[in-house]
Amino acid sequence: MQFERKLQLATDLYQMSMGNVYVEDGKEKEMAVFDVFIRRNPFEGGYTVAAGLEQVIDYIQGLAFTEEDVLRLKANHPEFSDKFIDYLRHFKFEGEIYALPEGTIFFPFEPIIRVKAPLVQAQLVETTILSIVNHQTLIATKASRIVQEAGNTGVMEFGLRRAHGTEAGYFGARAAVIGGCVGTSVVETEEMLGQPAMGTMSHSFILSYDSEREAFEKFVKYNPQNATLLVDTYNTLEQGVPNAIAVFKKALREGAITGTYGIRIDSGDLAYLTAESRKLLDAAGLEDAKICASSDLDEYLIKDLKIQGAKIDSWGIGTKLITAYDWAALGGVYKLAEIDGKPKLKISNDPWKITNPGYKKIYRIYGKSNDMALADLLTLDDETIDTSKPLTIFHPMHTWKKRTIEDYYVKELLVPVFIDGKCVYDKPAIKEIQAKVKAEKKTLWPAFKRMINPHVYHVDLSQRLWDMKQQLLSEAEYK
Repeated sequence: MQFERKLQLATDLYQMSMGNVYVEDGKEKEMAVFDVFIRRNPFEGGYTVAAGLEQVIDYIQGLAFTEEDVLRLKANHPEFSDKFIDYLRHFKFEGEIYALPEGTIFFPFEPIIRVKAPLVQAQLVETTILSIVNHQTLIATKASRIVQEAGNTGVMEFGLRRAHGTEAGYFGARAAVIGGCVGTSVVETEEMLGQPAMGTMSHSFILSYDSEREAFEKFVKYNPQNATLLVDTYNTLEQGVPNAIAVFKKALREGAITGTYGIRIDSGDLAYLTAESRKLLDAAGLEDAKICASSDLDEYLIKDLKIQGAKIDSWGIGTKLITAYDWAALGGVYKLAEIDGKPKLKISNDPWKITNPGYKKIYRIYGKSNDMALADLLTLDDETIDTSKPLTIFHPMHTWKKRTIEDYYVKELLVPVFIDGKCVYDKPAIKEIQAKVKAEKKTLWPAFKRMINPHVYHVDLSQRLWDMKQQLLSEAEYK
């Protein structure tokens, strides 16, 4: 029996159970505001990279329930009223969505996406939005960290076989390119990314021939534009590299190599093996031969290998990128901030889990002299900042910690994506998003980009927003 995936049903049952109550109780038209945000940067890092908005747009635009869908829901869930089933039958998203453009650097407690829509509509889209954004944002952030440590050497994403399913591999590859990877091995992404997939060969290719030398000769013959040979099947320095050198020199004499060429090492002491391989290649007059390294690499290993003097021109990163090792999930949440114009907040015994109420926006504050990001300020949507005057900001928890900023300018970060149910956002090309990540990271001081114990970027509340929050806390009823 074959199953067709239906994204409109890729949701949690409780979204529909709540929707059923809202419709029966006459609350379905109440206007709700929900914020998507994180409470911690992944990997204990200093920043996070927004990704997944394009797929959120596609989901919202295609969201509708077929007659087959509603009849099956009614059969499986007799508690759903006929009125609710009919509501789903005619469902259409009619609200607004503001979001951070993909590639934006953001921080905990800032709305990545702000949804304002009739209550049932806003509720039903929660799970799928979180699933898309949590996954791609996590992978894009991991990729950004890896690319940062790789410096001016290219990073290729090679993780499909270790992804949590082919869909995760497909969209994870997209997120990896957003984070800065030069490409991916996933052939399925070629149309989406607008660029060819990348790859070399496996050990099984070598073993399928009678000798390593013969395997290398065949591969170079039929891959003249990408003649990268895997040299660690038997003995890297005594056999693999010498065989590769012999094949390269012959092919170059005959004009049989028309593109890039080099070797890949996938095991062993990469610092030692790449350094020694570089010596052998250079001694043979193959200074332009490239060395690629793989083998369960991540940002920490790349940093260590470079410190140890490894000679690596590019990196193939698989498992630890596509699975975002060692951070299982982003932890993005979707919290109600306003209902029918009334601000709402969630209260917790943990002060950091108390949400920020109201219909909000984000200002990023930059120094005029250097264009570096100084802090972010969450404000109510109708607030403006007079940049001709000094701006005093304060820590939202430790309010005695204050800072007055002069000679600055600000940018609003949230942009309109849907207005009255219609998409008003032009989706940028993947290379534009990747360039945005690179540009945004240049505005962050190095202390925020450290791999370990980064400085904490300031995300503060405006006085009006802070006052609203305190007022709601003081009025809260505990029942």
